[in-house]
Amino acid sequence: MSLESVRAFFAEKAPEISVMESQMSSATVALAAEAYGVETARIAKTLSLRIGERVVLIVAAGTSRMDNKKVKALFGGKPKMLGLEEVAEITGHEVGGVCPFGLKTPLPVYCDMSLKAFDIVVPAAGSTHSAVKITPARMAELTGAEWVDVCEIRAEREAVA
Repeated sequence: MSLESVRAFFAEKAPEISVMESQMSSATVALAAEAYGVETARIAKTLSLRIGERVVLIVAAGTSRMDNKKVKALFGGKPKMLGLEEVAEITGHEVGGVCPFGLKTPLPVYCDMSLKAFDIVVPAAGSTHSAVKITPARMAELTGAEWVDVCEIRAEREAVA
């Protein structure tokens, strides 16, 4: 159902963007980079967080790492990753396919500045075998995302380790 909700999202809001599907799993940043032929940093990973009573999504470059101090300073609380069942229940997307498109529940979306290093990024599209290619600016526009600085960039070698 999740892949369909993402397809419906793009059909309505950005019909020029098509969902790509891969025979290979793209459930992790490394697998997604391999499946879609891009470097790991271009994979736009979506972090599902609970901060106090709020649930938010933060989309960041694949090699970036969330900085808990920055998140706490910006949102006023300690971030906690959602559990597997909670992610699927709230977003409508399974872990490995979570993205800011076609959400089951409207959620605030934040795009980390780490994405601005790229002309095109590759976020998941609702399943562990789907993704889209999109500019960071267009992704933020389509999802109503606010730009934030909550991650630290890691070197490609370090990110893979």
